[in-house]
Amino acid sequence: MRRVLTSILATGLIIATMGAAPVQNGSKAVETPSKPYQIGRASWYGKPFHGRTTANGETYNMFQFTAAHRQLPLGTWVKVTNLRNGKWIMVRVNDRGPVPEDRIIDLSYATAQLLGFRSRGIERVRLDIVKPETMAATHNLAGLEAKAATHNLAGLEEKTATRELAGLKEKPVN
Repeated sequence: MRRVLTSILATGLIIATMGAAPVQNGSKAVETPSKPYQIGRASWYGKPFHGRTTANGETYNMFQFTAAHRQLPLGTWVKVTNLRNGKWIMVRVNDRGPVPEDRIIDLSYATAQLLGFRSRGIERVRLDIVKPETMAATHNLAGLEAKAATHNLAGLEEKTATRELAGLKEKPVN
């Protein structure tokens, strides 16, 4: 089951990020700014908040690519890069947090899993704000997120995730 979820999430990530390269818009290329918005520690949140209402009124789904940030406007898309392994993903800010002052962002369970720090809990990351015109060129990530949810990703790993999040010993992923 774990391999099925991993392959589905990896495929979704690849599809979602294929359009994230600089886009030619006339004669100008739209690129991620060279100066990061923030660099600091990120954490993730999952099961205790799953199904609760977020700051923008949505229901929190730990299997979507979302985040909580203190200052960024709700709905802002952010490229989050794990500085330990170089993995990155784009997430949408839909909540407020994190509560601990030493962290700059709280990521969803699925995001932390794809960035490779779910088991570590906290990781040093770089945040880059993604411009709206860049997001329009990425083949509607929100639509891909909705499609991924319709494939019942939560159901594939529900029992495993419940056991892991309940504090049972985690099995290594091969």
